Amino acid sequence: MAAMGGAVRAAAADAVVTFLWVLCASALGASTAAVTACLGLQDGAAAGRYAILVTASLLAALLFAFDLLCGALGGASFNPTDFAASYAAGLDSPSLFSVALRFPAQAAGAVGGALAISELMPEQYKHMLVGPSLKVDPHTGAVAEGVLTFVITLAVLWVIVKGPRNAIIRTLLLSVSIVSLILAGAEYTGPSMNPANAFGWAYVNNWHNTWEQLYVYWICPFIGAMLAGWIFRMVFLPPAPKPKTKKA
Repeated sequence: MAAMGGAVRAAAADAVVTFLWVLCASALGASTAAVTACLGLQDGAAAGRYAILVTASLLAALLFAFDLLCGALGGASFNPTDFAASYAAGLDSPSLFSVALRFPAQAAGAVGGALAISELMPEQYKHMLVGPSLKVDPHTGAVAEGVLTFVITLAVLWVIVKGPRNAIIRTLLLSVSIVSLILAGAEYTGPSMNPANAFGWAYVNNWHNTWEQLYVYWICPFIGAMLAGWIFRMVFLPPAPKPKTKKA
């Protein structure tokens, strides 16, 4: 019963955190536009570079805040691929019952976050709420989403496990990595690199129950995340020490 109660609490925490993540992360485009306009950086040849810098800074602040929030909630997560990557890397071994509860909880939280930000976003910024969407054929999109998820998962594992101990530097590295991959995948899948986030926006746009959504934004990201976990385990983590045998 205690294990069941812990799994239910973890699922509830995941739903809350995923709701807040989709709500806040989806507003980054509008927030960037508002900040650059306030600072007078929206015009000129360097406007694009300023926008990227502002987005990376806002995302770093968001990641730092959510790192504290997830820790306070006992290790809550807003990305289903976290479980696959941690398991493949040998860092965690969640029970099937816990995973079976937390995946739907994250998906439900993402739907709630996408619906909430769609209602709360001011009218002049609503055109920025597009969410991840497939801009190429499904096979190309699946490969792109899988590769991007592989890269970001490997980067996250390295930064968290092997990276600098300073929380601010660690968060900045993650922010720059995420923004770089979003720019790289913008013409392919959005991208998402987070099946729950993709599902939330697919639900809002009424294509959450299609094969393309499952194939591109769930199956291939999980493959990419698990592959990243295995490679990280083989390359960066030392092998477990062999038990000593007693001499006769």
